Amino acid sequence: MSADMATGARAANGAGMGTAAAPTGVEPLPGPNRWAAVLALARFEARELLLQAPVFVFFLLYFGNVCWGLFFSGEGMDDYPVLQDADRATQFGALFVSIFVLTGVNRAALLSRRRGTDRHFETLVMEPWRRTVAHALSVVPMAGAVALTVVFEFTWKALKPGAVGHGSVFELMVSPLTVLLAGVVGVLLARLVPTVLAGPLFVVGFLAAAIIAPTLIGTAHWARWLSPVVDETGSDPFPSDLIGRPAAWHALYLAGFIVLVVGAAVLHAGGRTRLVKAVTAVALAATVAGIAGQSPGDSAALTAARTKASVTPAKVQSCREHGTSMYCAYPEWTGRTADWAAVVKRVQSLAGGAAGGERLTVRQRVDARHGLDGDASMNPLTRRGEVTVGTRWGGNRVPEFAVGVAGVLVTGDERSGGTVCDARVVTIMWLALGADADPMAALRHVRLDDSVTGSDLVLAPTAPLLMSAEQTRIVRELLHMPRYSVTARVKAHWTELTSPKTSLARVSELLDVPAAPKGTKDGDSCSQ
Repeated sequence: MSADMATGARAANGAGMGTAAAPTGVEPLPGPNRWAAVLALARFEARELLLQAPVFVFFLLYFGNVCWGLFFSGEGMDDYPVLQDADRATQFGALFVSIFVLTGVNRAALLSRRRGTDRHFETLVMEPWRRTVAHALSVVPMAGAVALTVVFEFTWKALKPGAVGHGSVFELMVSPLTVLLAGVVGVLLARLVPTVLAGPLFVVGFLAAAIIAPTLIGTAHWARWLSPVVDETGSDPFPSDLIGRPAAWHALYLAGFIVLVVGAAVLHAGGRTRLVKAVTAVALAATVAGIAGQSPGDSAALTAARTKASVTPAKVQSCREHGTSMYCAYPEWTGRTADWAAVVKRVQSLAGGAAGGERLTVRQRVDARHGLDGDASMNPLTRRGEVTVGTRWGGNRVPEFAVGVAGVLVTGDERSGGTVCDARVVTIMWLALGADADPMAALRHVRLDDSVTGSDLVLAPTAPLLMSAEQTRIVRELLHMPRYSVTARVKAHWTELTSPKTSLARVSELLDVPAAPKGTKDGDSCSQ
């Protein structure tokens, strides 16, 4: 006897429905008792689903991956989460769980057919459509487990001292709704195509369609949002009022589609009651409303707001003064200005001349004009003393910002600092890294290939610098020398060290760096 038949019989007995071998013509008992049997079968199938090896293993992998990212990730940016990005980050991992939930539920719903016991259901009072409802309800505990994981992940990030921004409850609903949708699709497939191959073939077909669809129908906004999970990444975090994702409409679309699929499965199984038809009709209306609401692209108002925040950020920012400098940020980031000020103070403490006390304006910038998928680089600022800082912070972003500050202190403005290729690169890199807690690690992290030898690009908030192999050697030697001695020499020879006419050999001499090995090219990055 199959699991759902046996359980249905036991549930029926528990609800006062008599023996499992009751004749087909037994008069059905009142509704509450019949629904108690449905819930009992749903509980049994939910337990069996959770114990299926693929479902159990992949849920553990999903939960383990979340915990690893929260507790063991080495990327410092995780210490400064942006919550309007953190809510979307919870969505992708649940897709893998959904795949195995779909095939697991489909397999469970076909168990009686595989074992040839379908005919025995004729002896039970529970109608086929109620068993279909029970299989659909069996997905709820797994969706609940995913929902708890999502809440745990987001709450952990939201409680971090460096967290900024605002999350969306509708974005957080996507993962559990996706699992529910996968499960009920598995039930519908079992009713429409009663073969165990239907589930795996559907998964393969869905994945193939997801790959081919952009080629066939393009990347239109309405088409992308028909997918359960819409991943939009690439740009730096936006202020929450510039996100523009139709998350509420998408949640309505998923919820309506879930109920619509269940309604279709129940109707196919013979549950053509007025209530089922009414619920299915309402679900269809909700699905259509959700699709209509999420289909339009960015509004003119949103596009204008993104352009304003990108081109003229000063109009939407507030500024705070720390020390001698001013720090301007989008509203959600104003609490982070003290962190930026600490880096500026550290860099300026190594500078000489007027640069050591120069009044800077640190301005937060993001290019939101190309949407969440855009990855446009920001043009350097041209006004003297202005420094760019991005919307990401922590990890590599800290030494990159320090490089930007140092470039402005040495050359006067970002555009000039981004074009430096002469011996001043050494001075810029010393200012940026000399007072860092681990300067050699910072040097490695700020370079594109994570090396501390040879020539390479050095990342900054706007334009990168190019370090030659000899410049890298000199900076590396400086970082191994006592900080106080290098600082004294830098301040004593500040004018010469910041002159574009000073040769690399002269800089090495002024800073008391050992001469390069014989045969080493004594040049800068301008000729490389």
